[in-house]
Amino acid sequence: MDGKGKIGAPFIDGVIDTWLSKHRLLYVGANRHPLILSIRDGTGQDYLFVRAFAAFVGSVLVKAWKQSDDGSDMEVILGGMAALNDEIAWFKKEASKWGIDLTNIVPRKPTDVYIKFLESLMSPDVEYTVVMTAFWAIEAVYQESFAHCLEDGAKTPPELQETCQRWGNQGFGEYCSCLKNIANRRLEMASVDLFKQASNEVVKKAEVALLSVLEHEIDFWNMSCSDS
Repeated sequence: MDGKGKIGAPFIDGVIDTWLSKHRLLYVGANRHPLILSIRDGTGQDYLFVRAFAAFVGSVLVKAWKQSDDGSDMEVILGGMAALNDEIAWFKKEASKWGIDLTNIVPRKPTDVYIKFLESLMSPDVEYTVVMTAFWAIEAVYQESFAHCLEDGAKTPPELQETCQRWGNQGFGEYCSCLKNIANRRLEMASVDLFKQASNEVVKKAEVALLSVLEHEIDFWNMSCSDS
């Protein structure tokens, strides 16, 4: 992974990998949830979430413009934004196929809570490092979850292969790696400056954001399972 060994032994695998090792059970719970292990129909809640997520990504782009130390960050984020319109159109097509009327979808509690969490990250007071950590986590959970459904031996129904391929494909995985590299770079910059209270707080808040994403993802999967 990019950045190995740049900061020192404590961060040889990157701050994010250190956290994933520390919180392994929660991370596995998010991307190896029973819904993914026995994937079924969606509910339309995903459509509501992705619309809110598009607004969140827009706010991340603004923070990158104002706070990033590397101009290429914006290019990576813009690449993700460009795919979101297509993603929304895809959800509309899938909803039609499964007979789901998106015009009358009301956000259920897990969706509403998750969207409110995204809205809280859009505040100008939330640091770029924190939102990039959350941004990577959201995308990575989807990518790793659906990639799991494409592994050899998976019994994913043929009609759901397209869904799994959309988020489990190698290209999306490479995009997630780019997001992870950005988050790690920012976290490592803050970590070498831990003697400053402000930097210490940013790292702590970023870890809390990661855990919040994983918890929200599990709640979201649980909601979808209850509809199956």
